[in-house]
Amino acid sequence: MKALVLAGGSGTRLRPFTHTLAKQLVPVANKPVLFHCLEAVAAAGITETGVVVGGHGEDVRRAVGDGSRFGLRITWIQQDEPLGLAHCVMIAAGFLGADDFVMYLGDNIVSGGIGHLVKEFTAVRPDALLMVGPVADPQAYGIAEVGPDGRVLGLEEKPAEPAGDLALIGVYVFSAAIHRAVRAIAPSRRGELEITDAVAWLVGRGADVRAQVFSGYWKDTGRVDDLLDCNRELLATLEPVNLGTVDAASDLLGPVSVAPGARVTGSRVVGPVVIGRDSVITGSRIGPHCSIGAGCLISGAEIADSIVLDGAAVRDVRAIERSVVGRHSRIGALAAGGGARRLLLGDSSEVVIER
Repeated sequence: MKALVLAGGSGTRLRPFTHTLAKQLVPVANKPVLFHCLEAVAAAGITETGVVVGGHGEDVRRAVGDGSRFGLRITWIQQDEPLGLAHCVMIAAGFLGADDFVMYLGDNIVSGGIGHLVKEFTAVRPDALLMVGPVADPQAYGIAEVGPDGRVLGLEEKPAEPAGDLALIGVYVFSAAIHRAVRAIAPSRRGELEITDAVAWLVGRGADVRAQVFSGYWKDTGRVDDLLDCNRELLATLEPVNLGTVDAASDLLGPVSVAPGARVTGSRVVGPVVIGRDSVITGSRIGPHCSIGAGCLISGAEIADSIVLDGAAVRDVRAIERSVVGRHSRIGALAAGGGARRLLLGDSSEVVIER
């Protein structure tokens, strides 16, 4: 079995960060979302992996490398325009051949991995197996109508009157039958070849299409609030480790991970918190639920429930919460002030908060 990981798309809902960073490379728990996906593919026993990239393709290639760090062999597939998920299958046909494959959307996080889905597909051998999960707002998702035997009876993208509440999570396992389907469908109203239309084409022709209902945590990290929610979830499993330097005037409470080269002085850190390599935390209160990237400087600040990307600096600012700070951004203050602040800063930004 092979894997097809989709790492294209413009990430408009995550701007300004995605002006300069592929959305799949935005970190949660100090690891790019795409890396969580690739680790899940490897853990499922798959090695041959195609990665579809778009406008930020070079950045993704540099970040992933040859795939050896994940135990994968990577084949890069360029999608010049965002023409849909089914289009990704079409342009990957040469790589996929007649093999079964997992298709995994590279901006999705699935707790516990995808091994259970691969195992069921191998045992049952349907034409397609979809991972689905219940949602409170089915009008916002692709929805599968699933019979009591697990067979998919129909699919609809963002239905006005949903046939159920089981949303497509973003992980699929396909046989070679999907190739005929993606060639048979027409573009949707938004000009894309939809994978839901391709799967519906299979269902309409009597193919064996099944669904596995997933009850664990999953998240499409396409929005800032989703990133922060996912960050909280992944940090919940953090193991405490101190590979840096923490002075006697500092307190680390709960699960706190301090990377090599990081220094914590005169600070209180309440886990779960991860502090990246070579970052400096001084005279500050950090946490809970914070991811501090590599090479950051946090001085005289209070930060909770936030993601701070590599190289950012925050000085003398209190009560930062539910914020995402872009790479190499600078936040400072002029005088004392009160009240929590929420900040969504792109790369190389600078903010001065007047007091």
